[in-house]
Amino acid sequence: MVSIYVDADACPVKQETVRVAERHGLRVVMVSDGGLRPDPHPLVETVVVAQGADAADDWIADRIGPGDVCVTSDIPLAARCLKHGGQALKPTGEPFTQDGIGQALAGRAIAEHRRSIGEQTRGPAPFSKADRARFLDRLETAVRAARRAGG
Repeated sequence: MVSIYVDADACPVKQETVRVAERHGLRVVMVSDGGLRPDPHPLVETVVVAQGADAADDWIADRIGPGDVCVTSDIPLAARCLKHGGQALKPTGEPFTQDGIGQALAGRAIAEHRRSIGEQTRGPAPFSKADRARFLDRLETAVRAARRAGG
C-alpha cells in the first residue's frame, strides 16, 4: 500500500496532499517537530518527533519504502527517500529524481558555502497558485505510477 509522507512543518500543500490521498484511499503521515495541529481526517496520521536537527527527516527516511511518496523541500531528505526506493516531490510539484539529486545536493552545498562566507543568496520564489496546481497534478501522477507498480 502506497503511503504519502509529508515533511509538514513548513509545507504549504498539506490540504492538497490529503485531497489526493482521499481520492485513492491512501494513508498520509504528517511528520513535524511540533506546532502542527492534528488533522481529523481518518486517513491522516500526525507524528510529532522530538525537536532537533533532522529528527523529522530521520523519522521519514527510516520508514519510507518503494512506491511511497514524500512531500518535502529538503534536498538531503529527498535523496534519502530516493535511496530507499521512494519518490520525492517538492511542494511546487517539481519531482526529485535519481538523475538530478546529485546536482541538487551539490547546488545546496555551494549555496551553504556562499552563505557561510557572508554572501547574500536568494531564497525560493514565492509560492504561487500555479505551484499549487502543478503540485496537485504531479502528486496525482506519482500516486498513479506507484499504484501501477504494485503499491
